[in-house]
Formats: sequence, C-alpha cells, structure tokens
Amino acid sequence: MTFRFAAFTVILAALLGAPSANAQSADGTWLTQAGDARVKIGKCGGGICGHIVWLREPMDTATGQPATDSKNPNPALAKRPMVGLPLFNGMQPSGPNKWSGQIYNADDGSTYASSVTVTGADSLRVEGCVGALCGGETWTRAGR
Repeated sequence: MTFRFAAFTVILAALLGAPSANAQSADGTWLTQAGDARVKIGKCGGGICGHIVWLREPMDTATGQPATDSKNPNPALAKRPMVGLPLFNGMQPSGPNKWSGQIYNADDGSTYASSVTVTGADSLRVEGCVGALCGGETWTRAGR
C-alpha cells in the first residue's frame, strides 16, 4: 500500500507539474533587436527586473568617457553609467510567460507602460505604450 501511494504521489506530481514545463523563463541575458545592448533579466520581488550589462558602443564619442544616461531629465540621474542601468524593476506576472509594468527608455529619458513576453526559447517581445501609441521589438537570447 505504501508503494502504491508513493507511486501515485510521483505520478500526480508529474501531472500537476506538466503545465509549468510549458512556462518559459525570461531569466538570462538578451540582445536588443538593434544588437546595440544586452540586458540581463532575473527574478526580483515576485516579478522580473532587467538592467544593461553590455553596450556595443560603451564610450561616449563626444567625451571619451563611459556612456551615461545623458537623456535623463534629472541631472543627478543623467550622470549614471549606461552599463548597469536598470530598465525595469519589479515587472509583475500578467499572463503566461508575460510580465507588465514600467520600462525606462534611455534613448529619450522617459518611462513607459510596458510588457515583456517570452515568445520562444530564444525570443522575447518587449512592448511599450504612451497613451494609444504602442511599439515594440523582439530581443534574442544572448550566449547560447
């Protein structure tokens, strides 16, 4: 009887765990669609966070110094280095393989409503909206 119960428990656990096998993780390092940055995404606060870990052009050509968040309207934040810059913090699950929250766009220094969706083992759709205007791009997993 103990053996049957143990076998039943293993089978039940496998069946209940099966749907999560289809869940795909956003954890890892992703190359932006333009190929100009890599963003590391990991779990944080029940959701996901992402920050820049690599730039194709890490130096500011005008100053010869490491690139900074120069488009940020806050003068104190405009001095932050681009490598290490957080793009999103605490995006929360909003569907299968999908998280929603706010994303920072260093190209214009603004923050937008956004979603991140894993669309395949090596592809991630990043979308942002300002009012009714929305846009997005597909990132690919780096280093595989």
